[in-house]
Amino acid sequence: MSGRHVLLGVSGGIAAYKAAALARELVKGGATVQVVLTPGATQFVGAATFAGLTGRPAHTGIFDEAHAIHHVRLAREADIAVFAPATANLIAKFAAGLADDLVSSTFTCLTCPVVVAPAMHTEMWSHTATQDNIATLARRGVLVVGPDEGELAGGDVGPGRLVDPATIVAAMAAALRPSRPLAGQRVVVTAGGTREPIDPVRYIGNRSSGKMGYALAAECSRRGARVELVSGPTWLPEPAGVSTHSVETALQMRDAVLELAVDADVVIKAAAVADFRPTVYHRQKIRKEHLELGSVELERNPDILAELGADRRRRQSEGAIPGPAPLLVGFAAETDLEEERGRDKLHRKGMDLIVVNRVDMADAGFNVDTNRALLLGADGLRAEVGLTTKAELAGVVCDQIEALLVQRQQS
Repeated sequence: MSGRHVLLGVSGGIAAYKAAALARELVKGGATVQVVLTPGATQFVGAATFAGLTGRPAHTGIFDEAHAIHHVRLAREADIAVFAPATANLIAKFAAGLADDLVSSTFTCLTCPVVVAPAMHTEMWSHTATQDNIATLARRGVLVVGPDEGELAGGDVGPGRLVDPATIVAAMAAALRPSRPLAGQRVVVTAGGTREPIDPVRYIGNRSSGKMGYALAAECSRRGARVELVSGPTWLPEPAGVSTHSVETALQMRDAVLELAVDADVVIKAAAVADFRPTVYHRQKIRKEHLELGSVELERNPDILAELGADRRRRQSEGAIPGPAPLLVGFAAETDLEEERGRDKLHRKGMDLIVVNRVDMADAGFNVDTNRALLLGADGLRAEVGLTTKAELAGVVCDQIEALLVQRQQS
């Protein structure tokens, strides 16, 4: 952010105090920070606090006692604008184009990149109106970051918590990139595990939490992509600005992915799909005394990624794809980072990039926030990633995807 002029808009939520930490982080990074506050924000943090942190007066109204505060001028001076926290009310104003205070009036005049970091109670975040408003902003090019899941006001736990300042700054840096190859691209991401029902009570599944796939969907969205997320059962909050399709079984995931992949530019297959499903589904619970070892017959589920690769090759050979075929990115959950096995899967399934990730360590794999991985590319790429967060790994993967997109544009 060094040398950048940042407009920081703060609205009236309990998380407003965290905006002070964000302002401090931006100033430390060399940015000039101009703060504007809604009247509600001043009930949580005073304008004097921000003035002390930024060295500039923080504005709270269209007019102050001395002179007019021109929202047009504030908007024109900004290289980037960030609104953190953004309440449900402020987001609704932005989506509707309302301009009834300094913050919303300035928003309507902005021509620079805009980042919005929502923070509100879980029920407010999940409300249909809020989700519609978020989708509207995302379609208009606003970069929505968060919210996180965690402890909220009143002791509740759930999605709605403001993301940390470092995450917001990283999103701002992404929004300011002069070249964003993923911007406008249609990306299909799969996430989570599948459940193959035996009867109404039991199913065959795996330990996948969906965290890696959701991190990828969020990162692609932050980079400006239009993201379709096909998700197996998970407790994770829906990423902002992402269209989510919920499925349960491997066959349901296959149908959704094949339909969405027809017009996709990139397909990222991060879901842990069950390899087998019961041949017969029992509509009534099988009594324990009738359930014996070997009594549940299994059949193999389709390999969705291999099918995508084969379909892509077929369509290319028939000339059904007029331009470059969709990029295919796959994940392989392994108990080691065996390069030979990873490359075999890469070529056999027709992928452009495969991410071999460890699942046998306490700090990597399922149900944790960190991972270790080996990235292998059809172009010879080999990149080993040590212990890192899944969000950071998503950034590494997206960097490689963008590099591949640039290569295609230049070829």
